Amino acid sequence: MLHPPLADSFARKVDYLRISVTDRCDFRCVYCMAETMQFLPRQRVLTLEEIHEMARAFVALGTRKIRLTGGEPLVRKGVVELCRNIAALPGLQELCMTSNGSQLGKLAAPLFDAGLKRLNISLDSLNPARFRELTRTGDLVTVIAGIDAARRAGFTHTKLNCVVMKGRNDDEILDLVQFAIDRELDISFIEEMPLGAISEHSRAETFCSSAQVRERIAERFTLLASAESTQGPSRYWRLAEAPNIRVGFISPHSHNFCATCNRVRLTVEGRLLLCLGNEHSADLKAVLRAHPGQPQKLEKAIVEAMRLKPWRHDFQLNDDVQVVRFMNMTGG
Repeated sequence: MLHPPLADSFARKVDYLRISVTDRCDFRCVYCMAETMQFLPRQRVLTLEEIHEMARAFVALGTRKIRLTGGEPLVRKGVVELCRNIAALPGLQELCMTSNGSQLGKLAAPLFDAGLKRLNISLDSLNPARFRELTRTGDLVTVIAGIDAARRAGFTHTKLNCVVMKGRNDDEILDLVQFAIDRELDISFIEEMPLGAISEHSRAETFCSSAQVRERIAERFTLLASAESTQGPSRYWRLAEAPNIRVGFISPHSHNFCATCNRVRLTVEGRLLLCLGNEHSADLKAVLRAHPGQPQKLEKAIVEAMRLKPWRHDFQLNDDVQVVRFMNMTGG
């Protein structure tokens, strides 16, 4: 029997789980992490079997959508088999993944065959030199080849994610929309989030609001508001000139989306984060390892953790470090 979705103290249903399968990444994006990162030792990281057990417990408690994230999830050995095992869980309606696209050239087809339903792919620039600057290590040609491989493998409704930064890539907004149209991809533009201490740029100075992005898009296209949802934080619009794609805006600063939040995040260390912009968490790894073979203990801990979910985050437009963990530690 399917369990009704979890609910927090504010009666919000929580049926969407994002799982970080690794804190490691082959890129070093300037808004996501420091150039020199110290990653977690293996003993502090959930095993693939433990990740599957966590997913099973959440699905038993009413989770209908799971997104695998990182770091870069595709750098973890065994991730395709993990997808196969999670996709087979009874009651799960959708298994998705967020990726930087670097490994999709070889893994898109195996992932699709394993039951992965949908991909979000990060793409912040179409200029090879700028792409390298923003990612520090990334190769644009390889990522675009990965995007095309995903389409050949059978993925549909693939979405590009672009973090917009004033003076860094905001002059490419129209080019990125056109790229999405040409390849029949959805695209979301994201306001940079203040996670982790960075010195590469000033977040206050590079902030570009979703309203400013829409103004830029309106210079060439006609935006039509839409009530569509993919259960995530994006607010979607359609384009009169290309009605088959969606243009989304994720606006943690300018248009708070907390009132409809239906998601929680599991870090690769096994901590359940109840809010992206707060430190409220529960140590599920400790429960799982203390009670092997007793799934009811883990499920009880998950239910109790829902009381920790706060009403909202409170991101500020300054360069103060509000949340010390980097995005790669958070799970997308």
